[in-house]
Amino acid sequence: MTTADAHRSGFACLVGRPNAGKSTLTNALVGEKVAITSGRPQTTRHTIRGIVNRPDAQLVLVDTPGLHRPRTLLGERLNDLVRDTLTEVDVIVFCVPADQKVGPGDRYIAAQLADMTRGRRGTPVVVAVTKTDTVPRDRVAEQLLAVSALGDWADVVPVSAVRGDQVGLLTDVLVGHLPEGPELYPGGELTDEPEAVMVAELVREAALEGVRDELPHSLAVVVNEIVPRTRADGSPRREGDELLDVRVDVYVERDSQKAIVIGRGGSRLRDVGTRARAGIEALLGSRVYLDLHVKVAKDWQRDPKQLRRLGF
Repeated sequence: MTTADAHRSGFACLVGRPNAGKSTLTNALVGEKVAITSGRPQTTRHTIRGIVNRPDAQLVLVDTPGLHRPRTLLGERLNDLVRDTLTEVDVIVFCVPADQKVGPGDRYIAAQLADMTRGRRGTPVVVAVTKTDTVPRDRVAEQLLAVSALGDWADVVPVSAVRGDQVGLLTDVLVGHLPEGPELYPGGELTDEPEAVMVAELVREAALEGVRDELPHSLAVVVNEIVPRTRADGSPRREGDELLDVRVDVYVERDSQKAIVIGRGGSRLRDVGTRARAGIEALLGSRVYLDLHVKVAKDWQRDPKQLRRLGF
C-alpha cells in the first residue's frame, strides 16, 4: 500500500460553546443518531464517541459538553472533561454557529484552543461554521471572515448538518489530518458507548422537550437495569415475542421540578415515555417496557457525593 492510499485512523474532538450544533453535526458525520440533540444548551454531559467508517479511514468523533464559564461544580467538571479530551485527539473541530454573531463565549474558546495549536506538534484546529441553512449566504460569508480572524486555523468549513451540505467535505478535511493506521474499532461499529448510557441519553432527550429553561441543567437520568422479560414459569419468551424491562430513574433537584416532569395526572411523563421508548426499541432491536420514576436529589449539581452517584 503506498502512502497516498494508506489507511488513516484517529480521533477528532468537537468543541464549541453550548448549543453550537455539535451533537447534530456528530450525528450527520456518522450518518446515524449517536448523540442526543436538543434546543436547550448544555444537552451533552458525556463524551459520546461516533465512528465514521470509510474504506480509506476510520474517524472517531468525540462530542464533548460545551465549554462555558462554570457556575456550579458540575459545570467545572464538564469543562475539565473537555480540556482532558482535547489533549488526546488528532484534530479539533471548533463549532461556531452561523446564526449568531461571534461573541465572548467563542473568543473564550478560541483563546483556550490557541495554546493547543502552538509549536511543531500542535493539534490542528478545523473551524466548522454550523447551521448555514438558517441564514442567507452573505451572513455565512460574514461569519467565515469573523471566525478566520479569531485564530490561526488549519481549515474553515461552512456546513449544514440538517441539510447535509458540505458534511462530506468536512469529513475529507478531518481525515486529512489523521495519522496513518489501522481500524481502531471493529468495522461497522458506530459508537463505543454502553447501551445503558445511550438509553439514559434517549430518556433525557425526551424529558428535555418542551420544559422550562431552568430544568435541563437539573435533569439527570440513571438506568437501573435492562433485563429480558421471562414467562410466568421463568422460561425465556418465544422468538418474536421478546420483551425487555428497562427501569430508569429521572432525577431533578426540587419538588417543583418533579411536578413539571410528571405533568398533570402524569400526562407529561407518559409523553416522555412514549417518545423515549421509540428510540430505545430502535437502539436495542426489541420491544421495551419502559418503567420511569422521577426522584428528587436536592441540589445534586453542587454535591460531590451525589455527582459521583449520578455518574459525574
